[in-house]
Amino acid sequence: MDVQNCGAPELELHHVEQAPATVYYIPNFITVSEENYLLQQVYNSPKPKWTQLSGRRLQNWGGLPHPRGMLAEKLPEWLDKYSRKISSMDAFSGKVANHVLVNEYNPGEGIMPHEDGPMYFPTVTTISLGSQTLLDFYQPIERENEMGEIGFPQTEENRFVLSLLLEPRSLLVLKDEMYLRYLHGIRPTSQDTITEKVANLNSCNSKLGDNLTRTTRISLTIRHVPKVLKTTILLGKRR
Repeated sequence: MDVQNCGAPELELHHVEQAPATVYYIPNFITVSEENYLLQQVYNSPKPKWTQLSGRRLQNWGGLPHPRGMLAEKLPEWLDKYSRKISSMDAFSGKVANHVLVNEYNPGEGIMPHEDGPMYFPTVTTISLGSQTLLDFYQPIERENEMGEIGFPQTEENRFVLSLLLEPRSLLVLKDEMYLRYLHGIRPTSQDTITEKVANLNSCNSKLGDNLTRTTRISLTIRHVPKVLKTTILLGKRR
């Protein structure tokens, strides 16, 4: 389904100039009451919706993405509302988000640097609830050149590029090079230190040198999965 391209100018107002193409960061995208409502919905979800992983747990809504296609499930109203709101801002170039990953991070938990991959439209949007975090970006691991040499040491520290401060109730939109090229991750720590490497600091309430204590954070990662299977085909009802 397509939506009208009526919100692009609004998104452009929140472009992060200090980062590679393309990052948008909107503080206070939702209100405190909306945040409380969403947190209530997350924790009222049936226990089988939770999947425990090493370092965090998550809920999967909209279907299970797969290289051969996702068997789509209707999003619940509390997620569909915000998926459509973000889509109306042209975050997905006229497409409507159809998948939401809910992640819970307790203090001291994180996720290793990774890429989201080609199963999603090359855009990722995230609403943060409950706590701030620093989202760190890294150069990909460089392959050897024709001479069998690597340009720089392949350590996480040397590949680090920048951080984005994700405050509670904020919306982050990553597109283009920031989605396709760089790895992103969250360090497993209980405190975030604000340094000059925080590219969106001008849009945040914190200042250089602040030490921010983490509490439990819920992230709503809202994306568009282009390849969707039709139920009738998957169930073999069509020959």
